[in-house]
Amino acid sequence: MKRRDYQVVFPVILVVVMVAFLSAIFFASADLSFAAAGKKRSSAVARTSAVEHTEVQIKQLQGALNITEAQKELWNSLTQVMRENAKEMDALAKERAENTKPMNSVERMKLHSQITKAHLDQLEKLIPPFEAFYSSLSDEQKKTTDTIFQTGRYGKSKAKRK
Repeated sequence: MKRRDYQVVFPVILVVVMVAFLSAIFFASADLSFAAAGKKRSSAVARTSAVEHTEVQIKQLQGALNITEAQKELWNSLTQVMRENAKEMDALAKERAENTKPMNSVERMKLHSQITKAHLDQLEKLIPPFEAFYSSLSDEQKKTTDTIFQTGRYGKSKAKRK
């Protein structure tokens, strides 16, 4: 039984870590072209906040999983941590955006390290409520969750991508 749990949990954690790592790279390297060109970002180019993105993910997951009343409490605990993490990431992105001084290579590496540590801290907070919620899911819900984490697709589209 433990081996089966490991086979499910490890890929989920791996995907979450990969997403966090890629997000760290995105947040750390975003807007460099604007800074280099000395231009200010127009309001039309404004990036979606982590909070907005998280709310969309929560709604998509909730719709895809058909969460039961018995699972609501665990779901609410999970989404609370997701929302807190998103607020923290928005604060970090805002702090970075307000710091307009050019960075040298060492400062840039330290910034990447700070963002990566923030993502790791957030994952460590997210895993326990996710694990509890995941264990409450039916086999069908687990299958749906695994598919979402593996593919990033929330629908049940049978169409093949070309």
